[in-house]
Amino acid sequence: MFIGYARVSTDAQDLTSQRDALVAAGCTRLFSEKITGAKRDRPELERMIDHLRNGDVVTVTSLDRLARSTRDLLDIAERMQEVGAGLRSLAEPWADTTSPAGRMVLTVFAGIAEFERSLIIDRTRNGREAAMARGVKFGPPPALTQAQIGHARDLIDQGGRTVKEAAALLGVHRSTLYRALERSEEVSQVEAHRRGGVTVTAP
Repeated sequence: MFIGYARVSTDAQDLTSQRDALVAAGCTRLFSEKITGAKRDRPELERMIDHLRNGDVVTVTSLDRLARSTRDLLDIAERMQEVGAGLRSLAEPWADTTSPAGRMVLTVFAGIAEFERSLIIDRTRNGREAAMARGVKFGPPPALTQAQIGHARDLIDQGGRTVKEAAALLGVHRSTLYRALERSEEVSQVEAHRRGGVTVTAP
């Protein structure tokens, strides 16, 4: 069966020209939707893929109606291939997976996409390492500032408050304050060691 898929990005756009082209290309079943290609959730596309059977051929007027990126195109083509279905594009005849040449082109594209992915991973890792070397910290911001931790320590050491009471005053959970106090103590010990001093901790 020749199956057509049509998509436009907004409700203001018309699907008529795509549908007419797909019918003229021999499609006897059409799936269409009005949804931006940037969205991962495309219900009609998923319904079409679930409908595919061995020997079916999906036709689109152009590849940008089907996929959001090269990687997305390759993933969709692979899902179709798993059930024995083919893919062809009216605007890009080289992307016909029902022919050996089309399958070869997509294989080359898969290699390029994997190469691009490895480059992105390397650049991200190198950028992260360089940022960490400059002292940039990653992850969510700490729940308590150093001033709040110091205030909590004063409440406990000098004000006679329990950790639970100090945590409640600061609006955090007791375990959060415990961890913050422990980290602050570790940092103080490291700094004192670097200065050749001694840090005395309360029993």
